[in-house]
Amino acid sequence: MTLLRDEHLAAAFDHAARSYDTLVAANPGYHAHLRRSARRLGLPRGGEGLRVLDLGCGTGASTGALAEVLPSAEITAVDASAGMLERAAAKTWPPNATFVHAPAERLAEAGVTGPFDAVFAAYLFRNVTDPDAVLRTVHGLLAPGGRLAVHEYTLGGRRTDRAVWTLVCRGVVQPVATLLGDGDLYRHLWRSVVEFDTADRFAHRLEANGFDRVRRLPLPGWQTGITHTFTGRRPTTTETAR
Repeated sequence: MTLLRDEHLAAAFDHAARSYDTLVAANPGYHAHLRRSARRLGLPRGGEGLRVLDLGCGTGASTGALAEVLPSAEITAVDASAGMLERAAAKTWPPNATFVHAPAERLAEAGVTGPFDAVFAAYLFRNVTDPDAVLRTVHGLLAPGGRLAVHEYTLGGRRTDRAVWTLVCRGVVQPVATLLGDGDLYRHLWRSVVEFDTADRFAHRLEANGFDRVRRLPLPGWQTGITHTFTGRRPTTTETAR
């Protein structure tokens, strides 16, 4: 199969939205890992006085992680799938969380404008057609000195990393998803990871798109070597001018 992109991927997520939370709940450490990545933004004072963009919020798992780690931040959560976003918005949220339906490539058209103090993107970049263009958009939305955290399936480069990922997908995730009628989406999930950047290559991609202080940080458990947090920063105006 070819990878799902743009409106075809959004439609697949729309269909899968009804069972998505059930499937991710079966993933050990899923929510704890998101909270860990949110903490790796390193924002002070629980986010007091700060604006944070949750880019690709899905059914709200990443938004929940941000709301727990940064309870005082103003959070704008965005997703291209209307079905996923409807599930997210229907949950109970503090008044400082707002949900917007928009693809990452067309944020301005939906009224999502900077500057943001931080951007958090979970499981997003391997799903967009042009990750460099989206990174440039994110860079432009950040205030000088603003921080980025990307939580993403990016294989570490060892054969065992790909083998474990394939075993989990083909042995557990895809059979269950097929029974639920979402086999195409979860076959895309497997392939989107094996065809995307390795962790080292994605870190270099961040640097190539203007981010500094880039770090690649592993996540624990079975996802070691499979899922990473990447952090980076938009340089300040003074640093850019040097």
